[in-house]
Amino acid sequence: MSIKPLVSIVIRTLNEEKHLVELLESIKNQDKSEFEIETVIIDSGSTDHTLEIADSYGCKITHIKKEDFTFGKSLNDGCDFASGDYFAFISGHCIPTDRYWIKNLVTPLLDTCSYTYGRQLGRDTTKFSERQLFDKYFPGQSRIPQVGFFCNNANAAIRKDAWLAHRFNEELTGCEDMYLAKLLVDNGKKIGYVSEASVYHIHDETWSKIKIRYEREAVALQQIMPQVQISFFDMISYILVGIAKDIKKAITEKIFFQEIKSIFAFRVAQYYGAYVGNKMHRKLSQSMKYKYFYPRVTDMDVSEDI
Repeated sequence: MSIKPLVSIVIRTLNEEKHLVELLESIKNQDKSEFEIETVIIDSGSTDHTLEIADSYGCKITHIKKEDFTFGKSLNDGCDFASGDYFAFISGHCIPTDRYWIKNLVTPLLDTCSYTYGRQLGRDTTKFSERQLFDKYFPGQSRIPQVGFFCNNANAAIRKDAWLAHRFNEELTGCEDMYLAKLLVDNGKKIGYVSEASVYHIHDETWSKIKIRYEREAVALQQIMPQVQISFFDMISYILVGIAKDIKKAITEKIFFQEIKSIFAFRVAQYYGAYVGNKMHRKLSQSMKYKYFYPRVTDMDVSEDI
């Protein structure tokens, strides 16, 4: 009997108890005909029941200090702690839509791709405009391999040898997935988009937290695509076009009046955050790291000194 490859599912957590049981239940029920599965939690200081839940499901648990956290370093530490031949990544507030998520996501890594990512769908509190972004960037048709280096670690998998060759950039404020994907593509490797490996991505953020998310991603994108510059007039144009497209979609779905305020607020937060982040050039202070990496933590006294 041949030994099945081991997939390590690496999950970054900070107070993820709200959706963690549903996520771990889905992982427990994944099809294991092709792969063995282990689940690795890398936690950055949860104060709710996240760790108790993870332990009850038999997860391997490791920790990273808040002051050491970046998205890239947490994934590198999680992969170092894991035992798999392949690493899968999923956010603690994402839920696979079926029991073939891992099989579909990892299978292209066996012979075609070095890095794959799957579809994301909105659910529950996911904002209307973000659902439109999911439809744009995570369509219903797979591309194996795809053209370009777009990738997203909310739902992704990578070969261990591909990760070892480059590892995630530990200095970026986000987009560590695209940075590594670009290195792989530049070295002749392939990225695959697997629409069949879908998850529900449940965001429940205030408008200020949405602005912070796009701000930190824009800071990171400067290092990946320094040629991309966003002017004030670009920002205004992007906001207006985004709002217009969302309104058209909302009218088609007959939910215009329910969503109009959300549409305006989301697109302003998104593109204003991207504009601010695109203009930042100074090294991040510790307080700005907390702002970018821990926007949901409300009990920190963090001053904005950048």
